[in-house]
Amino acid sequence: MLKCKGRNMINVPNINQTASNIGTTQPKQEKVPNQNSLNSNSSQTQNYTQTIYPEKTTSLWGAKEGSVYNPSTTSEKDPKTTHTSWFYINDVHGKMTNMERIYNMTEEFDRSNPKAITNFYKDTPQGDISKFKVSSGDIILGANYTHNQVANQFLNWSGFIASALGNHELDIVDPTKMAALLDNASYKMLAANIDVDKNSPVYGRIQKSMVVEKDGEKYGLIGIAPSDMNERVKMNNTLKDFKVATPDETIKIVQEEVNKLKAQGINKIVVLSHEGIKNDKKLAQETEGIDIIFGAHTHDLIEGIKEGENLFSSKSGEPVVITQAGKDGETVGILNVDFDEKGVIKKVQNNVIKTRAYNRPLFIKDSVESILGKPEVIGRVKAAVEPPEKRLIENNPHGNLIADAMRSELGTDIAILNAGNIRGAFSQGPIDTRLISDITPFEDNMMILGLTEKQIVDSIKVGLKSVTKSSNKPGILLVSGLRYKANKKGELLDLEFTDKNNQVHKIDVNNPDPNKKYTVAADDFFATGGDGYLESNKNPDFVIQKFEMDKNKLACDYIKKLNQPIEIKDDHRVEFVD
Repeated sequence: MLKCKGRNMINVPNINQTASNIGTTQPKQEKVPNQNSLNSNSSQTQNYTQTIYPEKTTSLWGAKEGSVYNPSTTSEKDPKTTHTSWFYINDVHGKMTNMERIYNMTEEFDRSNPKAITNFYKDTPQGDISKFKVSSGDIILGANYTHNQVANQFLNWSGFIASALGNHELDIVDPTKMAALLDNASYKMLAANIDVDKNSPVYGRIQKSMVVEKDGEKYGLIGIAPSDMNERVKMNNTLKDFKVATPDETIKIVQEEVNKLKAQGINKIVVLSHEGIKNDKKLAQETEGIDIIFGAHTHDLIEGIKEGENLFSSKSGEPVVITQAGKDGETVGILNVDFDEKGVIKKVQNNVIKTRAYNRPLFIKDSVESILGKPEVIGRVKAAVEPPEKRLIENNPHGNLIADAMRSELGTDIAILNAGNIRGAFSQGPIDTRLISDITPFEDNMMILGLTEKQIVDSIKVGLKSVTKSSNKPGILLVSGLRYKANKKGELLDLEFTDKNNQVHKIDVNNPDPNKKYTVAADDFFATGGDGYLESNKNPDFVIQKFEMDKNKLACDYIKKLNQPIEIKDDHRVEFVD
């Protein structure tokens, strides 16, 4: 953990540990990295410290039409109105450059007076506005511990008070390391619907709920982990210590936790949920006492307030608002909420803001590098096509380069890479090791597999089923050494294998050979049946060789050998036709 001199981090509200919590320690008061210790030369810093209001960019507090729910006009007569403003994030997925931008946004959120900026409070001018920063999980991604330390410190530096437990938090394969991260967190990790083995190092470090007291008002926060945790995370020593409730069990558990909070006189209750939009809608309508559900997991970008979409009535007929701010730290949200004396929402405004418009403060960038080390420049991009809009179900030239690296560096016939593994893209300019880790961040272990033609064809067909699913999951397979064509129904039409002598061989997609084998470069997530491309098997008998390294190292080694600068082009190796 960084111990930097400088100004204190944003004040963290008092935490009441009596609401079904585990442990009684107060959150640590972290310090943000020191801005004053940096060189103030403007030529060094101007790329990161320009105005946070770039031209033609919506203000952090800007409202769009339809973003305000206000069923009553009597608020100015109610002296008990409680004003709140909630800065929320979800599914940042370890995107460090966007974390740096989000930190900048949290600073603006803290220092701004929203009454002077937005008209949301114009009819309720009395009283202060209580501000909170919350996360709905998946801030971490992958098993790289130093990267996970950055994500943990980002939440600390930015002043977040709580986070739901997402599936990617369990990418941390060593439970002792997860425990160490939580011990160094100034926020609380929440998940009411999990049981942790009492012998696990993580035991006692994740709470069901917490109570926050600010400006004389108390708020109950409850966390929910994803019910499909075991399907979304590769089995590891941390995951085996966790048991997660089903969606229906989760609803009952959350209602019990709400009832405990209400018994303490708390009438403003917030859920940080990593269950996904479908389960969140069900939770909103089948419980009572919940006011806000800050959602995650399904990567929905929910703008504004729309009845029947993200505004529902609870069992007791009170309004419940649901939010979600997309994925990869591309957007954040601000939810402005007025509560009446009984803790019922009387007015709400939901804004989502793109992070790309905000600069990366140089002192935060330097602080991140103090944890990670300076990145090594390994190449340069002359030109690159845009990444696909629907990265799970479209050919991805950026991911194809990684697949080519896997095949070349391991010397196999074929490489297979699930589209969901690619989380970033190349752009014109230098390529460094940090960018490679940003593009493929999971830190799995590479393998050489001996797969039959039938296994390869079947796995491609599994991926193509994603084309017709609303979630687009698990995603198609990106390949090297193969080319395939499918229709828009997700039916495999044509498949070709190009051998090391550049000879092209047709593969019968309807009758693939169950005996003919190919060497395949893949990661252990794919090999052991992750996302169902192959049959689930912790110890498959087709593994020829294992490596304690992931595709990011292979990509770095491969790119160094290419003629520079490189171009990222679409070669249509995966093609969809009408």
